[in-house]
Amino acid sequence: MRRSLKFYLPEWAHDWLEIIVPGLQILLILLAAWLLQHLLRRLVRRAGAHYQLPADMLMLFNGVLRWAILLGTTLLVLERMGVSATVLWTAFTSFATVGAVAFFAAWSVLSNLFCALLIFAVGPFRVGDVIEVLDTADKEGARGRVTDINLLYTTLEDIAPGTAGTLLQIPNTLIFQRMVRRWKPGQEVKPAEPAQAAPDADSPPPA
Repeated sequence: MRRSLKFYLPEWAHDWLEIIVPGLQILLILLAAWLLQHLLRRLVRRAGAHYQLPADMLMLFNGVLRWAILLGTTLLVLERMGVSATVLWTAFTSFATVGAVAFFAAWSVLSNLFCALLIFAVGPFRVGDVIEVLDTADKEGARGRVTDINLLYTTLEDIAPGTAGTLLQIPNTLIFQRMVRRWKPGQEVKPAEPAQAAPDADSPPPA
């Protein structure tokens, strides 16, 4: 490219090609990064409106995309400025190692974030539904009306007669590890039957 430009430029401008060509390439990289970020932001906004994702989750996605694009753009710009590929690879592997350590350290939080995304995408229940998180099918679990689904917890409003109105916060990962009973909108929710005590082995059998 530089050799072809020399035929159209005067001799005094040949020395400036070492600055002009990389400068134009850097401008194109920055423009492509800006367009990519704008496009991904619109896609995230449309996905949030379609799946009714909360605002804090959209902010998290936009932040992750912004930093990923910024990191990639920085590496490309440094490469165009003549930084050694070995130095860039060393810096990239260092950042990747730190990111992997942080990922495993925050695994419990990230798993809740991922499960929250699945709840909004798959839609096993919505805000306003009555659900019950069960340990087993024949054992009573946490029952209530879904009032909020955030990045870490699903909040239920207890509907039991003795504890009605209290809030139950269940980690999103726990919901995917348990069976969930869901009542359809308008379906009557019967109160949970109290567990019957096991008969005493020493007590005499009924007559």
